[in-house]
Amino acid sequence: MILADKIIYERKKNGWSQEELADMLGVSRQSVSKWEGAQSIPDLQKILKMAELFQVSTDYLLKDEIEPDEREITYENDHTYETAEKRIVSMEEASDYLITNEQCLPKIGIGVFLCITCPAILLIMCALSESRMFGLREEPAIAIGLFFLFVQIGIAVALFIQQGLRLERYDYLQKETFETAYGVDGMVKAVKAQQEHRNHVALISGLLLCIFSPVPLILSALMNVPDYVLVCLVALLLFLVALGVYLFIAVCGIHGACMVLLQDGDFAPSKKMQTQKLEPVTKIYWLLTVAIYLGVSFATNAWHYTWIIWPVAGILFAVVHAIAEAICGTKKEEP
Repeated sequence: MILADKIIYERKKNGWSQEELADMLGVSRQSVSKWEGAQSIPDLQKILKMAELFQVSTDYLLKDEIEPDEREITYENDHTYETAEKRIVSMEEASDYLITNEQCLPKIGIGVFLCITCPAILLIMCALSESRMFGLREEPAIAIGLFFLFVQIGIAVALFIQQGLRLERYDYLQKETFETAYGVDGMVKAVKAQQEHRNHVALISGLLLCIFSPVPLILSALMNVPDYVLVCLVALLLFLVALGVYLFIAVCGIHGACMVLLQDGDFAPSKKMQTQKLEPVTKIYWLLTVAIYLGVSFATNAWHYTWIIWPVAGILFAVVHAIAEAICGTKKEEP
């Protein structure tokens, strides 16, 4: 194993990101990235410092013929404990994971788009019945709107199940720590670099769509337009938000898949442990949100107002998540 792979191996074993290792060595993240990509070699002082941080010998780092032990030692909070041998992700498996994500994420994005916009046709039909333009009565309008609402939800659920089953065999990549075979990290970094511009464009476009989606509704409300026009603009708001979310999932999701394989950012080993602990909280929170949204909407029939539940839930989720993290952190520090 060459020096570049040993730096990756030891960094991930300790649960550090490239930024964290760079801070400890007093260098930039780009320097660490170049070392791990075998594009440059650290000087002797940095190798000595890494040997101290990794708690290994300089011979181990510099001599390619010396391989890591079959059993690994993980360091956390200045305590050591042995863990079982980690799974090795091959080049073929990593490639299949990226290809599967590229195929599945757009379909999952369509499912989310359908879920967000499912009340839109109901809102438009109610607006048409209120405007009396086509002589459409309220009862048929609601019936047609509800039909399309349930059809969209049904299609979305089918997409989630179908694509979820395809991605299920890769769940361990997001939940467990693993090692990558020689060359995998370099391949993933190349894919990530190719997607960088596309990811930035999609991210900025999605954010702009979500931020400015209420503008037509706000301007129309200030102009005192008829209520049925406002209802149609709420449907437009849902479509704009749904399009922004689709871009986040279908395009930016590939960048996330690369981060999973690199075990960087939110997918660093230490973050994975925390995510597993918080997963039940996240599931319960969003299931309750969906139940509250549908319950209030059907009870009041005020679909043009109940959409506000989602942005409020998103803000509150950040608070709930932070509290849950603090509780988990407190428990972790207890002797």
